[in-house]
Amino acid sequence: MRTALLTLVVVAAMTAMLAAQVPVPTGAPAAPPDVSAPPNDAMQSSSGLRSRVITPGTGGQKPAATSFVTVHYTGWTTDGTVVDNSRNRTTPPMFPLNRSLPGWQECVQLMTVGEVRRCWLPQRLAYNGRDGRPVGMIVFDIELLDIRRAPRVPPPDVAGPPADAERTESGLAYKVLKPGTGVRRPTSFDRVTVHYTGWTTNGKMFDSSVLPGVPQTLALTDVIPGWTEGLQLMVEGERTRFWVPEELAYKGAVGSPQGMLVFEVDLIGIE
Repeated sequence: MRTALLTLVVVAAMTAMLAAQVPVPTGAPAAPPDVSAPPNDAMQSSSGLRSRVITPGTGGQKPAATSFVTVHYTGWTTDGTVVDNSRNRTTPPMFPLNRSLPGWQECVQLMTVGEVRRCWLPQRLAYNGRDGRPVGMIVFDIELLDIRRAPRVPPPDVAGPPADAERTESGLAYKVLKPGTGVRRPTSFDRVTVHYTGWTTNGKMFDSSVLPGVPQTLALTDVIPGWTEGLQLMVEGERTRFWVPEELAYKGAVGSPQGMLVFEVDLIGIE
């Protein structure tokens, strides 16, 4: 986000959407022994979806139909042929759950962060022969890495910082939503890679890197003062919500969002 408002980058297509055509990947995990049919202990839903937990999750939150999810996955036909695999990509894909296959939408909503689940999707919940994709049942091993609120849905405390928010001398307020995995904090001269969404205090989204699914790399010397200060409080892997008063944001500049602004920021990396 530059000092002049970052414009929302709109991409023509989300490459991570599972319904889109993708080349058959290489280097995928071997097909599981029960790829041909779900075992007796697999749970079954009324839609015909079958699933089984491979590794339990570590959190309690489950995605909503409108959530953006970050995942790793591999998919096979029932003869063990790989149809898709995210693990040979540089970063795990992030996409809106309601843009994925019907069986994915249902299965992932059963999961918590950190969980690995095997999902047997009957044909009508999978590709269903569209666009030359495989017919019949498709089996996916899915690892749910992260859940994000849909960017157009504002946080419940968007109108102002809650009582448990931390405050700095400058007037910046913040609350850690997800602890980081690292120990490094950026300096005011560093470049950082982030995902973020920004709202006005009436709940209107005005900017987001999450919507197009493309993280941004920015110099902390080129962003609003509230970001320069706030990002230095974070460690890599952390997600924090900031309430940035107008004097630390765009200072009433014409054409920019007015008043206090609210940002959710994920610090992905520090250069």
